Amino acid sequence: MKDFIIPWDDTRDMGTPEKHGKPVTLIIDGVEVTVPEGTSVMRAAAEIGTQIPKLCATDSLDAFGSCRLCVVEIEGRRGTPASCTTPVHPGMVVHTQSDKVRKIRKGVMELYISDHPLDCLTCAANGDCELQDMAGAVGLRDVRYAAPEGGALANHFEARNTSGEANPEWLPKDDSNPYFSYDPSKCIVCNRCVRACEEVQGTFALTIEGRGFDSRVSPGAAGDDFLSSDCVSCGACVQACPTATLQEKSVIEMGTPDRSVITTCAYCGVGCSFKAEMQGDQLVRMTPWKHGKANRGHSCVKGRFAYGYATHPDRILSPMIRDSIDQPWREVGWEEALSFAATKMRGLQEKYGRRSVGVITSSRCTNEETYLVQKLARAVFLNNNTDTCARVCHSPTGYGLGQTYGTSAGTQDFDSIEASDVVLVIGANPTDGHPVFGSRLKKRLRQGAQLIVIDPRRIDLVKSPHVRAAHHLALRPGTNVAVVTALAHVIVTEGLCDESFIKERCDWDEFQQYAEFVADPRHSPEATEMLTGVPAAELRATARLYAKGGNGAIYYGLGVTEHSQGSTTVMGIANLAMLTGNMGRPGVGVNPLRGQNNVQGSCDMGSFPHELPGYRHVKLPEVRAIFEDAWGVEIDPEPGLRINNMLDAAVEGRFRGLYCQGEDILQSDPDTKHVAAGLAAMECVIVHDLFLNETANYAHVFLPGSSFLEKDGTFTNAERRINRVREVMAPKAGYADWEVTQLLANAMGADWHHTHPSQIMAEIAATTPSFAGVTYDLLDQKGSIQWPCNETHPEGTPMMHVDGFVRGKGRFMITEYVATDEKTGPRFPLLLTTGRILSQYNVGAQTRRTENVIWHDQDVLEIHPHDAEVRGIRDGDWIRLASRSGDTTLKALITDRVSPGVVYTTFHHPETQANVITTDYSDWATNCPEYKVTAVQVSPSNGPSDWQEAYSAQAEKSRRILPAAE
Repeated sequence: MKDFIIPWDDTRDMGTPEKHGKPVTLIIDGVEVTVPEGTSVMRAAAEIGTQIPKLCATDSLDAFGSCRLCVVEIEGRRGTPASCTTPVHPGMVVHTQSDKVRKIRKGVMELYISDHPLDCLTCAANGDCELQDMAGAVGLRDVRYAAPEGGALANHFEARNTSGEANPEWLPKDDSNPYFSYDPSKCIVCNRCVRACEEVQGTFALTIEGRGFDSRVSPGAAGDDFLSSDCVSCGACVQACPTATLQEKSVIEMGTPDRSVITTCAYCGVGCSFKAEMQGDQLVRMTPWKHGKANRGHSCVKGRFAYGYATHPDRILSPMIRDSIDQPWREVGWEEALSFAATKMRGLQEKYGRRSVGVITSSRCTNEETYLVQKLARAVFLNNNTDTCARVCHSPTGYGLGQTYGTSAGTQDFDSIEASDVVLVIGANPTDGHPVFGSRLKKRLRQGAQLIVIDPRRIDLVKSPHVRAAHHLALRPGTNVAVVTALAHVIVTEGLCDESFIKERCDWDEFQQYAEFVADPRHSPEATEMLTGVPAAELRATARLYAKGGNGAIYYGLGVTEHSQGSTTVMGIANLAMLTGNMGRPGVGVNPLRGQNNVQGSCDMGSFPHELPGYRHVKLPEVRAIFEDAWGVEIDPEPGLRINNMLDAAVEGRFRGLYCQGEDILQSDPDTKHVAAGLAAMECVIVHDLFLNETANYAHVFLPGSSFLEKDGTFTNAERRINRVREVMAPKAGYADWEVTQLLANAMGADWHHTHPSQIMAEIAATTPSFAGVTYDLLDQKGSIQWPCNETHPEGTPMMHVDGFVRGKGRFMITEYVATDEKTGPRFPLLLTTGRILSQYNVGAQTRRTENVIWHDQDVLEIHPHDAEVRGIRDGDWIRLASRSGDTTLKALITDRVSPGVVYTTFHHPETQANVITTDYSDWATNCPEYKVTAVQVSPSNGPSDWQEAYSAQAEKSRRILPAAE
């Protein structure tokens, strides 16, 4: 199968991984080749175009040497060694095609074929099967071996029926997994799937059971299948399988794809590159692209398999309008819908003033689309009322890192993890939220790196197969600042600082003030133990390990930012890295793990009400001048409204119209009742999305969106990597999202005339210094680029702050702990914290419309056995979860993953509406909501709450669509 779109996509499998070392020269089949020391003979041969036959070898896995198909002859050496496990040495002379090795290979292949069903014509892997290819490569035309009388092999062939399906009484298929099938009768026991599960994914879910002809892959313990086992459905085993033993069900149903398009996953902030493999305009499968610099050929269950939402029947493909939210929707044409929306918004501005309307951009849309939406607010609405869900999750990152380092982004690329000696994970759950990075982290930990986890909950990384955290600080929710400052206290008072780094790279006077602050005994682990719940001895040992354990890297997530002191914690983390000199080289740094695919990009594009693209304040006249020249309008110097301010103003009657692209604020934002009240008070809510989401319950205009498969553009991942998104299929509703925004702008009197997203990127590059050198041609040439990309760094910047901080001298910030206003008490004695689960994504609008629901079909409340017992709650019981803001019901899951006094749930299902519980408290600097600390009570329940029933009825009524006119 040849690749489409990217001509430089090298799809050759080189057999073994690439090595790096001094050059070694050898001769293979008379051709001289020079490769790095440690390279296998197989890979050296591939470098000159000689493909040695193989079955157990692949360049994504370490050499194994079990299939014996890749044997070669080496002058001066006895026997026929396996080329995959034989390293090169200077002067080596190799023969890959001698009569002797040809005979051996043919004999080996004959044995493989003798135990394999010969149903190639009806096999789903026909034309895409390495066993078939290798049989042709060695010239096998006949099989001499007959099955022994009454033996396993005979039974095997007798059990095959004429259709080629395995008899249920012998080697039955395992179709338990919704995405792929396992046919053990076709297994050649090459071990590639087992090794992929171990080496790439790090789950260790697969093994080989049986002996001889009875050897087969097994998904775990006796009685397990691929659904009930520890398998996380990442697809690594399917990708590694050289036969149809493990095969995507989509390929079985649709056939082998014949072309592919390289694009970027639209789920989490890792930004994995995929080959969308097609038949015509039908997507057959998504295969992780081995040259993707963020994922290096790996994937997770969401990116690999959960793309079916793009063709789900729930998608709305026609524009719809209505005069009030109690009316049913009416389908109309694009022109009528856009005219209706534009007239409404213009009328609101004429009646209530130009600042009475605003926009919300999406962290799921492309940079180009997000840029146009904030431009719509500033250049068409003529105000700065633009906000994004990125502020609702990671704005403290922008503020905290901006204050300390001078730039609001992570410092490293993901490859940097390979050089880390100590990894501190705080407020993040990489194996669930960022699973591809989680796999890379686990691989480094198996190689010997030490792990520190700071989290109220025992995440999988604390203890899983072959991985165990050296320290788990199970802090009380809301005490992040106290813990981080206590770590700094130990580092400073025990003389563990890197003073040479601090003197050279940081403001020494500010450090002295900071050191005096953290050295105060009130910040000691002993003084804070009762507050944080972290034993003092454990915290001291953690600080010593991070400070003196070698290269120390910090990765953090929403468990840091979504607090009333989120910005303070980010600054505290930045302080830790500077204190210990863990900046400016591979294996160190401070790295936020972005929750959605384009959180970084939506921030970069100026989605905040006080900042234009490139994080430049709207009050600066020299910055406004750049955009005024580009857009031909005068830009309002007054910062606009954040989402929560928009809702407050709507309730007060000052904010009347909203254009919301790709966001479901009713389900994702805190204090659901307040969000609903704000939306209900508006006179024109325009929802631009794939589905009638929860926010659309209060909308007056619905504009159909396009999925990532239907658009061109770019995403920027958590490591600042700008990745291309390429159109795989035509937009099903007729327009890509950027086109819809442009049509709306023009309907309101603008004169935008972009014909391709590359033109929007050109405008971004012309106005935004960190994107100055970014073009689609460069992205296509390099594959991806990490900003800043400019004259100084024409090919991007993988690592930040190498020779100095962006702001000049690194700045130590005082991190005083201030308790949240949200307090537990007799009525609400427990603390609720929220998070995500592997199979689901954000509000679930996408993943709930795929087979991923088989793993998580409802939100549940994790509660400690002690807390459950005193409340008379059993596992699986319906419970009432109540806070000062509201209540909901869901089922209980009794587990010791949470500490006593702490409960945990996810927010993927609208039936639960977990955010009806969360409060409107927020970060002091950025208004990022405090999702992670809510005082609650849990009690038995016998069904949905009154609020849930009322909400469900309202949602059903609001989604009525009038039948199309005949």
